[in-house]
Amino acid sequence: MPGKSVWTSKGRHFVGPDRERDGRRRETARAVVYAACGALLLAGCASMPDSGDLRGVESTPRQDAQVRVFALPPHDNAPPGQIVQGFLEALTSDDPHYETALKYLTARAAKQWRPDASTTVLDGGPTADPVRVGSRDDTDDDYTSTLTGDRFATLDSQQSYEPADGKYRQTLHLTREKKSGQWRIDDLPQGIVMGKSDFLRNYTSVNKYYFASNTPTESDGQPVSVADPVYVRKKVDPMTQTVSSLLQGPSRWLGPVVRSSFPTGTALKKGVTSLTPDDQNRLTVPLNDKASRVGSAKCTEMAAQLLYTLQDLTPTGVDEVALQRANGTQLCLLDKDRAEIVAARGVVQHPEFQYFIDGKHRLVRVAGDSLEAAADVTPVPGALGEGEKQLRSAAVSRDEDSAAGVSADGAMLYVASLVSGGSLGEPVLTSQGATKADRLTTPSWDGDGDLWVADRNPGKPRLLLLEKGAGEPLEVRTPGLDGRIEAVRVAADGVRIALIVEKDGQRSLYVGRIARDERPAAASGGSPQQKTAAGQKTGERPVVSVLELQSVTPQLEEVTAMSWAGDSRLVVVGREQGGVQQMGYVQVDGSTPVGSAPTALTGVKGIAASEDERMPLVAYSEEDGIVRLLSGSKWQKLVRAGSAPVYPG
Repeated sequence: MPGKSVWTSKGRHFVGPDRERDGRRRETARAVVYAACGALLLAGCASMPDSGDLRGVESTPRQDAQVRVFALPPHDNAPPGQIVQGFLEALTSDDPHYETALKYLTARAAKQWRPDASTTVLDGGPTADPVRVGSRDDTDDDYTSTLTGDRFATLDSQQSYEPADGKYRQTLHLTREKKSGQWRIDDLPQGIVMGKSDFLRNYTSVNKYYFASNTPTESDGQPVSVADPVYVRKKVDPMTQTVSSLLQGPSRWLGPVVRSSFPTGTALKKGVTSLTPDDQNRLTVPLNDKASRVGSAKCTEMAAQLLYTLQDLTPTGVDEVALQRANGTQLCLLDKDRAEIVAARGVVQHPEFQYFIDGKHRLVRVAGDSLEAAADVTPVPGALGEGEKQLRSAAVSRDEDSAAGVSADGAMLYVASLVSGGSLGEPVLTSQGATKADRLTTPSWDGDGDLWVADRNPGKPRLLLLEKGAGEPLEVRTPGLDGRIEAVRVAADGVRIALIVEKDGQRSLYVGRIARDERPAAASGGSPQQKTAAGQKTGERPVVSVLELQSVTPQLEEVTAMSWAGDSRLVVVGREQGGVQQMGYVQVDGSTPVGSAPTALTGVKGIAASEDERMPLVAYSEEDGIVRLLSGSKWQKLVRAGSAPVYPG
């Protein structure tokens, strides 16, 4: 039976084989090789039998880390159907350079085929159907097979993931070689194709790190790292794959707003095919001549990119990186502690508190590191915690020095410092929407202290930016936006933004790229003379846009709430069509990260997570009020009367 996709309380799981099996499929599809069974493991390694048949390895999402799966080459006189099936099996093996797959091709096709051009992932795996036997010359030396299936996702040539849908249909053409008399594939599409359970077994997601290139922080302070997720083959030297991918540069989508400190054309030194940390957990990376003349400051940024990128590839990460010139001399050396000084990674400051609106419509907080279920909840210092103006939602700046609050009717936005005795002042923004649902969303602060909020007024829906939380709101351009923004969350890196967008009664989650134009539009009046740190002259306004919005939850019909929950991960509350509400994690590229989803919780209307993944989730449930989920624990109730939980940001 074909593979199936099911949701459980622990997220999406994939069940069943990737391809239909009709009982006639050859048993010798793959051989299993137990690689690197060291001396300490010998007692647990079964010996290789010296008799009996080799049997095919079924597609399974879970495999022991020591097991590598290799395909078998074609049998002599194998019929065309077996050649096609054997080739498809070879695409899912752990063969580093697809050398076995190449044996199923003619010499000419093998030279032209580019397996790394793309990867197409199908919902249930490819089905191969013969559509014609016999050639254009009415001989028996040609065979055509059509591969079909339902698209699930694709990887491009940079190994960037993108959800996909629609039908897949491609053709393989086979011919009987005159010299050998063997059937071989002589015409095929570029790239590879496989089912999603094979994809999960073969690939793992890793974050490459680059630096934000168009934020004010980049101009006058420490560079901020930005995660760029890609998929690498998990059992084919993933460390070397990841380093090579980092050197090649950022993904097409993220590229316009980030930079790499590696000079263009930098690659591993010729002849370097594998990278492995030494006994001190130091990784030495020999580079080609393109990097031979970089200065010390640039080199340490390069090393910081590598350290951040490699942190999750081993249980302990890499402690130190040494960059070498092609001639073997050292360029620079950087360890993990100094990397944090060279470049900021996501959240610069550890959140001190978690915040929410209490039953008296005040902004309150609880200590972020408190592990007690009955932790002390106290109003924040200043006007927003004194109840002078009733609130329905709020956002706290990332330095936790100020906060923005939306009035209970959703019409007015206030900004106040979190200092005792501070006054509230006049609203910085007012919506003219007729109802609460048509007014302001919960605001969000970026890493540079700017405040983002959407006005849902049907007569004039807008995404707005208030520089430093004050002044005349700047309307953010949103080309390609189809629908009304219902929620806004800016990432800590300042170059990505998550939006819940409603259209025709459906609410979907999108991630967009924040672009700041280098040629700002002139403001009305004024005589600009000086430049700000961001590059604009005094009196000029930047042109800010959210571009190339990508749907990251195509399977969900209604997204209720979301929050950033890591460098490239969000936590999402929503439901599929005809399904029940569920909570889970999703990557910014639309893929589902490996690991358990949060424990199920009923009636969730709000969710807050920190990009510091060590912090607990905080949620608002209609049944339980404000609850927290500590690591390795169950949901714990903080207060019954409360709503709108947030972390700084």
